Amino acid sequence: MKIVINDKEYEVVENHNATIDEAELQEKLTDYFANYDYILGDIAYNKLRLKGFNEKSNQNYNATNAYENIHEYITKYCAYGCKYFILKQIRK
Repeated sequence: MKIVINDKEYEVVENHNATIDEAELQEKLTDYFANYDYILGDIAYNKLRLKGFNEKSNQNYNATNAYENIHEYITKYCAYGCKYFILKQIRK
């Protein structure tokens, strides 16, 4: 599934518990996330939180935002059993 937010196209990699609210995502997803390959959105206390991750090939890659650690991040830093989604930015 693909979605368009703020004129950028994303592929939905995961949508755990049908979490994506496109209207809320439209408000929260700013240009700050433009350099990230993946966006993780999780719901904590009824609020959407976003975090960016990159593949090793991205010039902005570092261990803190490594995509291969995204599920570890969900386990350690997101509320237990939370709703979450992962979007992959489609670059043109």
